[in-house]
Amino acid sequence: MDDHVGQFLHYLSVEKGSSANTIAAYGIDLAQFRGYLNASKNGNDDALWKGVDRGVVVDYISDLKRRQYAEATVARKIAAIKAFFAYLHQVEGIVKTNPTDNVGFRVPKSLPKPLSIKEVDELLEQPARHATPQAKRDKAMLELLYATGMRVTELVSLDVAHAHMSPRAPHVRCLGKGSKERTIPIHKDALAALQDYLDDGRPHIVKNKHQPALFVNRRGDRLTRQGFWLILKGYARKAAISKVVTPHTLRHSFATHMLRGGAPLRNVQELLGHANMSTTQVYTKLTDDMVRQVYEKAHPRAK
Repeated sequence: MDDHVGQFLHYLSVEKGSSANTIAAYGIDLAQFRGYLNASKNGNDDALWKGVDRGVVVDYISDLKRRQYAEATVARKIAAIKAFFAYLHQVEGIVKTNPTDNVGFRVPKSLPKPLSIKEVDELLEQPARHATPQAKRDKAMLELLYATGMRVTELVSLDVAHAHMSPRAPHVRCLGKGSKERTIPIHKDALAALQDYLDDGRPHIVKNKHQPALFVNRRGDRLTRQGFWLILKGYARKAAISKVVTPHTLRHSFATHMLRGGAPLRNVQELLGHANMSTTQVYTKLTDDMVRQVYEKAHPRAK
């Protein structure tokens, strides 16, 4: 990684407040683009980046497509390159013009596929069939994720101090994208599962009494996103759910079920931590589509 890329990633972290996941992904994407430019034949980083024009970027997109990268992956890689050259142009002044200004690559938005309420109930029931400390942890995580609509990164980043267990106003405080903090109330089922984990689960797993993480792995360290995903996949398989279930699936299901239950769009937006209403509105279309599908199934002639 050259100095310019390193400085750019630092800029994203310090100045823009980008997430660690975004910074890591952009670092990988820019390293790949640098490899495509055959940087080994040009030791001057300034000359390397100054030599990139619109044609080079378009050719790179074609190369990614030829190598059968998913459209969403190509879009992310181009977003990384566009952000990097905007930085080189506007912040550092390394390039006189931004070669990506007129380069666009859009991926058609696909609607998320939420679980049905029955599927959610079956999923949440799986860890309750065991009495181990890990099962109590898993029950608390699944209940909390579905009860709040948090992102998985927000879930595993929670500390014990972020959970407020007062029965009158139980809630969690989480840090979302752009380091924006929000408070999310939790209902009685999630509260009961979380209290059970704190009382009779976490004390048997955590090794260091000074460990701040709310959810810990078998070694007593903070559970990772990847660790949670493996846990979720295991329970989805046991619940015989045929859909692809990812951590984001529960977030999608939370939003969809809230809207279907009559919750105002603005409230759902705040709970999800969406900066723009348009991001939340995708769930409105999803809910409308689901209602239409149910109606058409019951009334075949309406198709």
